[in-house]
Amino acid sequence: MTETMPTPGNVKAPQPRHWEDLIAGDELHSTGITITDAHLVNWAGLTGDIVQFHINADYAASTPFGERIAHGPLTLSLSLGLVTQLGYFGNVIAWLGLDEVRASKPVLIGDSIYVRATVREARVTSKPENGVWTIDYSTMNQRGEVVMTFTSSFLVRRRDA
Repeated sequence: MTETMPTPGNVKAPQPRHWEDLIAGDELHSTGITITDAHLVNWAGLTGDIVQFHINADYAASTPFGERIAHGPLTLSLSLGLVTQLGYFGNVIAWLGLDEVRASKPVLIGDSIYVRATVREARVTSKPENGVWTIDYSTMNQRGEVVMTFTSSFLVRRRDA
């Protein structure tokens, strides 16, 4: 059997999403990721966030957590990434920032995290080709416990522009 190269008419790809595709109140639910030792070690090396309760099991055993915990910014970054994988951010022009970041429970090696992201606001800007999404993130572990919350805003291209 001979394979044929796809032609442009046969190519299937995710549809590009624009500002109009999300409105206030919409919820996005991510898949999950299980936190491993490699996440902590790589994050520490990549960022220089080399704090003992993240990378030293003996030290971490003497803390109130009793074991190593994931870096807060690692959990935040993974949360953003899990929602990005849903395909809504292809027309983001700029990430505008974070607000209200709270780490409410530790994330341990072996925990799986999932994200529910709720659109707080979808507003137009002074430039008619752009809009802003403000999204509330709630990151939960495998037991359904909220481990982190934050709000993030994005400048997004409008479809009609």
